[in-house]
Amino acid sequence: MGRNFLEFDNMSSGLEKKVKQTLKFRTGKFVWRVKFNTPLDPASINGRTMYVTNTNQIPLRTSIRYDVNENMIEIEPLDAYAKDEPYILHISKKVRSKGGKHLKEDLQIQFKL
Repeated sequence: MGRNFLEFDNMSSGLEKKVKQTLKFRTGKFVWRVKFNTPLDPASINGRTMYVTNTNQIPLRTSIRYDVNENMIEIEPLDAYAKDEPYILHISKKVRSKGGKHLKEDLQIQFKL
């Protein structure tokens, strides 16, 4: 079994069984992939609804892409994460489906490399 490269410090309740790692090599530019079970409204996917901060709530520069075929968001840092520094992935309840339904609550995952 391979070694995990992300250490999860804390996450929103109910995400424990949904967060998985499939890393083959260590990189300071870890890309988050968030899969949804329904098509999303692309207008609701932006740096205000999905972002990464440090624990002082200072946002990191990121690139956000939405794969409409897979219903998957990729959140990639433009600068490498610092080793052993905690970060938080934020997903706002303002993210909505094509049908107009919002997420039930804001989600947060605290992690470090």
